[in-house]
Amino acid sequence: FIWLSLNVLLFWKTFLLYNQGPEYHYLHQMLGLGLCLSRASASVLNLNCSLILLPMCRTLLAYLRGSQKVPSRRTRRLLDKSRTFHITCGVTICIFSGVHVAAHLVNAFNFSVNYSEDFVELNAARYRDEVVKCTYIYFFKVPGLTGVCMVLVLFLMITASTYAIRVSNYDIFWYTHNLFFVFYMLLMLHVSGGLLKYQTNLDTHPPGCINLNGTHSLNNHLPDYLSEHFHESFPEEFSKPDELTQNRFVKICMEEPRFQANFPQTWLWISGPLCLYCAERLYRCIRSNKPVTIISVIRHPSDVMEIRMVKENFKARPGQYIILHCPSVSALENHPFTLTMCPTKTKATFGVHLKIVGDWTERFRDLLLPPSSQDSEILPFIQSRNYPKLYIDGPFGSPFEESLNYEVSLCVAGGIGVTPFASILNTLLDDWEPYKLRRLYFIWVCRDIDSFRWFADLLCVLHNKFWQENRPDYVNIQLYLSQTDGIQKIIGEKYQALNSRLFIGRPRWKLLFDEIAKCNRGKTVGVFCCGPSSISKTLHKLCNQNNSYGTRFEYNKESFS
Repeated sequence: FIWLSLNVLLFWKTFLLYNQGPEYHYLHQMLGLGLCLSRASASVLNLNCSLILLPMCRTLLAYLRGSQKVPSRRTRRLLDKSRTFHITCGVTICIFSGVHVAAHLVNAFNFSVNYSEDFVELNAARYRDEVVKCTYIYFFKVPGLTGVCMVLVLFLMITASTYAIRVSNYDIFWYTHNLFFVFYMLLMLHVSGGLLKYQTNLDTHPPGCINLNGTHSLNNHLPDYLSEHFHESFPEEFSKPDELTQNRFVKICMEEPRFQANFPQTWLWISGPLCLYCAERLYRCIRSNKPVTIISVIRHPSDVMEIRMVKENFKARPGQYIILHCPSVSALENHPFTLTMCPTKTKATFGVHLKIVGDWTERFRDLLLPPSSQDSEILPFIQSRNYPKLYIDGPFGSPFEESLNYEVSLCVAGGIGVTPFASILNTLLDDWEPYKLRRLYFIWVCRDIDSFRWFADLLCVLHNKFWQENRPDYVNIQLYLSQTDGIQKIIGEKYQALNSRLFIGRPRWKLLFDEIAKCNRGKTVGVFCCGPSSISKTLHKLCNQNNSYGTRFEYNKESFS
């Protein structure tokens, strides 16, 4: 809402400037509403084209999220809206691009119809009703050609950003989104036309005045009671700026209006964010130019693969994610994955879990794991196996970093959405005392029983650790199985601690929130969700509801897509 209001305010302010500004008086007489709409929409486009890059400066956002210079939790939570802000800017660019194009079509028509014989410098046509040249200037010169190309690029980027295309073919989304560099180069060229001009000598030629030295202005602008005498010598008092004759004011000036093309301002808007983004990409390129060392690759049930690796001087916080790039799979394509194991003071190993759901992950799995029918296979680093080169970029921040900064946190995972919480659980297993967290509710919902095996060992070890330390209420684990097929597979001595915490069906969210509120009266509970949108919407709605225990729920979410 705030961003919408800011855009509307900027649009209206620019609209009034071109509608009422004296320097645009003659141009406005020629183009009318089209001038105001084209310039007002251009100012909104400049603002959004500059700020849409900032949410993509991931290293900067990760630094701000972990910096002590941003002490407020509310301020840090605004960083979680970076993706939403990026989408909002993109939608705004699409809407006002349509307004901008429509306004310039009107301008092209007005340039032809409203040909000015008095101020030839303002004309785009050579004579009245010359539609051909106006169309040529608007569509076949630099401003027009770059504008048409930008519309085509923007159309490709927006259509490929839809949810259906991102899910069905992520490659299309990835490659088309990288056309943003072409878009910005065209944008820099687009403003070099100089077609719209403003008046520069307002002090010697106020808009609407009568120039005594120019006959063409006199015939068109002198009133009837003076036109028949305009060849005679005017009295000396008529040289004053304003003179009352027959109870009417007449503005007299001695100089023709001079016009100059608008100075391009787009580069002032986008140069800073664009340079910042390019500098960050250069830094990320330098930081990620050294491949990691793969320690082991583990095959898990339900098409999940785990990679454990090490890299010199690599540091990360629980909840962060990295971007994997394997040139053997794709020279340009890379994908983000949440860290499920972070390096600590005692060990340098870190790891990720990958769900095999697309072409890239399938090709990546085939390179790392040989065909096997076994449910689980561990390939140690010491075994003679030629792994492909793997590069990582990151780490980058996510909302889940805040889960350790609440006294009470509720973490809800759906299926593979458990990965952000795995690094947090691993961190608590190493040492929980340095963090503010004193109670963790961990809810994990899966469709099949085998999915729980991804982190079953970790959950059991964590559960036993806090029981041995006489803190059984530190971690409250609840596992929900939405399908009952094969439930007997998890029954066994190894996972006895989890069997007692396994429930059939879906969580009763309202009762769960009431129980948490009752046990944590007057406290602030951080709610973190990574899973399907249906669960996310339900949790978000419950967080906004009041309760009789004075407990406040703060909602945080990470999306799959």
